Amino acid sequence: MDRKRFLSCAGWFGMGLGWTLAGGLPVLAEAKPGEFSFVQISDSHLGFTGTANADVEVTFREALARIAALPQRPDFVVHTGDVTHLSKPEQFALARDILAQAKTELIVLPGEHDLIGDKGAAFFQAFGRRDAADGWFSFENNGVHFVTLINVRAFEGMGKLGADQLAWFERDLAHLSSDMPLVLFAHVPLFAVYPAWGWSTADATAAMAMTKRFASVTVLNGHIHQIQQSVEGNARFYTARGTAYPLPAPGQGDHPAPVTLAAAELRRVLGYRTVEIAPVGDARVSDTPFA
Repeated sequence: MDRKRFLSCAGWFGMGLGWTLAGGLPVLAEAKPGEFSFVQISDSHLGFTGTANADVEVTFREALARIAALPQRPDFVVHTGDVTHLSKPEQFALARDILAQAKTELIVLPGEHDLIGDKGAAFFQAFGRRDAADGWFSFENNGVHFVTLINVRAFEGMGKLGADQLAWFERDLAHLSSDMPLVLFAHVPLFAVYPAWGWSTADATAAMAMTKRFASVTVLNGHIHQIQQSVEGNARFYTARGTAYPLPAPGQGDHPAPVTLAAAELRRVLGYRTVEIAPVGDARVSDTPFA
């Protein structure tokens, strides 16, 4: 199967199990090295001191150690936001030190916790790119067009891209063939998981309308500390586990406060995501918990 079909179907996620797509159907398969892979991590919240995780640095380091030990080094690692809990310079410095363990290209998005107090100055000093004056940017790898979006700057009523970013996004896509697969990264989900808790992006509909001509659109987000999936037309949306602590399922309780679990259970709800494309085009996608 080609990469376009893979990215339109990339979502047979299991608890650390590998799936190969054969004839359009998912079948459990052994892992096999691919020519192209990337890893998504999210919501490390360095600096968090609540009971939901006694040491978020330890679990973040474990995620990076596991990634560094993968049999195939990923082409890049993307962190989809909330790197820190309180946007402190020392927290960003620690994050840079830990992320360096991946020994590959790093793509780091801000979450709302990374913009506290200084509108992101410390975050962009630590992780900003020279080719991304406004923070958002795109790149291509192995025939796939990746777009990194920021939807956390409007802290009140969170989840907004804004007119300037939407205009840039439209220009960025204009030159692409509709056959080119798209992968979009953002912190807050670009589909309506649970708007009452801010688990949605107000102007995502406008952004996703620009992608309708593309045969394959995959959207990877963080923010809600759990795996949720949605299919809307040609687009497949997936949120990711965090490495810090869990949040409740949508609508369970009055607000999305960190959930305290027994240590063994906590390890089952923290983890990272790996995507591999084998030389023959087979796809293996897995969500790997710590236990």
